[in-house]
Amino acid sequence: MFYGEFSHSIDRKGRLILPAKFRETAKTHFVEKFFITRGLDNCLFMFSEEEWRSQESKFKAMPFTKLESRKFNRIYFSGAVEITFDTQGRILLPQYLKDYAQIKKDVVIVGVSNRIEIWAKDKWLEFYGNSRQSFEEIAEKLMDV
Repeated sequence: MFYGEFSHSIDRKGRLILPAKFRETAKTHFVEKFFITRGLDNCLFMFSEEEWRSQESKFKAMPFTKLESRKFNRIYFSGAVEITFDTQGRILLPQYLKDYAQIKKDVVIVGVSNRIEIWAKDKWLEFYGNSRQSFEEIAEKLMDV
């Protein structure tokens, strides 16, 4: 559903504009509400409401008697915020999420099929630089049939 890589900046009021391509996809799929939370690899995960509910039901099914499950759910859900974008396609990221992802001004917004990831630009460039060399090796391991 969401694909591509886009560079943007946080404006003076702390708002981030979603790429027009993502706004159009959301409109086409009748997505009006998103949820953003702490993601993995120090980025933010952004889900449509439908996808969020699907993820939420999976995580709620994890046994709360397991320490790892409790830790993950606490960090994941305590960071969650429900958002809608304004008429110009902007969203306001809470400071605690910007702090988590080390976002100051420049960001890269990445479409990863069922979710959008929001990265501090320097962190994305570091991740991409470290990962692209092993991309084919990872593909072979993951897709070995």
